[in-house]
Amino acid sequence: MEEIIIYINEHIVPLNIKSIGVAVLCSFVIGLERQIFGKPAGIRTSILICVGTYCFVGLSTSLIGTSTDTSRVVGQIVTGIGFLGAGLMFNNGALVQGVTSASIIWVLAAVGSLVGFEFHGAAFLITGLTIIVLLGVTFLERLATRWKKGVHEDKS
Repeated sequence: MEEIIIYINEHIVPLNIKSIGVAVLCSFVIGLERQIFGKPAGIRTSILICVGTYCFVGLSTSLIGTSTDTSRVVGQIVTGIGFLGAGLMFNNGALVQGVTSASIIWVLAAVGSLVGFEFHGAAFLITGLTIIVLLGVTFLERLATRWKKGVHEDKS
């Protein structure tokens, strides 16, 4: 009986608690950045996308040996996420908006897939890289705007 309780605590077949935690943590960090800057796909959406992708990949990997092809599942995730991301993009005259948010959704699905295949280190690495790109480029854009105005701007 004790062995069954330990098994249930560590695994929710075909998923496991550690991987669910990694998926939630990675997506929370990315979603928090989006939420702070008032962008679409904040914390809730990010967690749901990442955990949902993890569930599909986890399920497909648990069915190895049956007629399930894991690569097809991942391919369908990429396609489905593409449609979800496309829903965030829109034209505002000559300006296309929402491309970064759509890209974030794609990255969240990739992180969920990495977690589903139990590549937790890679999931953390991609999460960190994503945050560095989002924050780093924002910083560089603001810096470039200041340079564009000039160092000796007339304040009279």
